[in-house]
Amino acid sequence: MSSPGVVQTLADRAVELLGGEPDDTTLRRYLHGLPGVDAVGLEQRAADLGTRSIKTTSKAWALDKIVELIDLTTLEGADTPGKVRSLVAKALNPDATDPSCPRVAAVCVYGDMVPYAVEALGAAHGDPDEGGVSVAAVATAFPSGRASLAVKLADTADAVAAGADEIDMVIDRGAFLAGRYGLVFDQIAQVKRACRRDDGTSASLKVILETGELKTYDNIKRASWLAILAGGDFIKTSTGKVQPAATLPTTLLMLEVVRDWYRATGEKIGVKPAGGIRSSKDAIKYLVTVAETVGEEWLQPHLFRYGASSLLNDVLLQRQKMRTGHYSGADYVTID
Repeated sequence: MSSPGVVQTLADRAVELLGGEPDDTTLRRYLHGLPGVDAVGLEQRAADLGTRSIKTTSKAWALDKIVELIDLTTLEGADTPGKVRSLVAKALNPDATDPSCPRVAAVCVYGDMVPYAVEALGAAHGDPDEGGVSVAAVATAFPSGRASLAVKLADTADAVAAGADEIDMVIDRGAFLAGRYGLVFDQIAQVKRACRRDDGTSASLKVILETGELKTYDNIKRASWLAILAGGDFIKTSTGKVQPAATLPTTLLMLEVVRDWYRATGEKIGVKPAGGIRSSKDAIKYLVTVAETVGEEWLQPHLFRYGASSLLNDVLLQRQKMRTGHYSGADYVTID
């Protein structure tokens, strides 16, 4: 969680890095001055990482690690308090037949469902890095982002007041694509401020780029830098409502931005691929990509998450196969 004064510190840092106030002109000069993305090279790097093998002895570790990094999600118009309670029960005890199975990192719900998630978690509500389960809330007129700033800020503040530990906001893709970078920056920065609690701590802010609507790798790279400059604690690929959602090349690109930011500032930013990651085989490719790009230290809940609803079921199936002996490594990863 962010400490008091962090928003001002980030604003000062952005001005220093940009060489001026974060308006359209300054941000355009900075973002369009970034090196262009070699699409062929990026996709080849992602393909190569996707073929890396994991040693047999590491498979059990990898499956447990995936569970620990999942944001178990329900984001449907038909969500009910009962459905959220069931989601929380699954988060706390993913495999009723195996008490050794770890908990997921968080449950992710709409803002009005936050109180039910908090209540259902009870004493287990807490920092996933310390064994607890967080409550993440989507906000800012998710998934479209089509609302006034006042509505977006109220949406965020309500979720935080209800007990959300993390806010997943959507950027205004229309404004971004129109080159109104100052507006997008300002909205992220103001949402960041709305994440502040009365005690001076802050909910963590995940900034959803909706990469499927940004179209080009250059746009995704610029949006990633913009979100970090404006104070995002995480950059997230997608809402899961637009296709394509998370892809390995896109996530690799975002990880490379996070790596470059860390090298420039010493600050670690999280990455969350969301939408479309359904199999253990694919999830392990993301683990490898994280480890090879930013390092294994990023494989912890405050720096990497999977946004998923169906992935957990496949991971549990693979764990059961390993535990009972009815297992084929070809199901999800190359065997050494």
